[in-house]
Amino acid sequence: MPQTYSISDLAKEFDLTTRAMRFYEDMGLLQPERSGPGGRNRIYSGRDRTRLKLTLRAKRLGLSLTEAKDIIDMYDSPRDTAAQLEKFLQVIDQHQQQLEAQMLDLQANMDELKVHQREARALLAKAQRKTSA
Repeated sequence: MPQTYSISDLAKEFDLTTRAMRFYEDMGLLQPERSGPGGRNRIYSGRDRTRLKLTLRAKRLGLSLTEAKDIIDMYDSPRDTAAQLEKFLQVIDQHQQQLEAQMLDLQANMDELKVHQREARALLAKAQRKTSA
């Protein structure tokens, strides 16, 4: 019999809240079976666990949940590895460009902070010299 997981099993394993798990389900990233009265109990499969793991990896890379879903869904479709890899590379390249632009902005901010620090230190030293004279 295939391994199954409850919502609390996966939430605990991946250090998530059950609310986050339900959100991923609402986004279509997870598709658990339902059981119990009114289908209140979620039963996650090994496939769901893998999709969750891939979703969290995509988030760590900075991808949006929509981008993650698009890429993960490709692996559920008939295997066309070239198309999957092209899409994956396209998303990764775009994200890399965004990160590089952010790094340039951050470096410019750091450079500006250093200028202000030097100016403030020089003014402080000047003020302290006047006070001690």
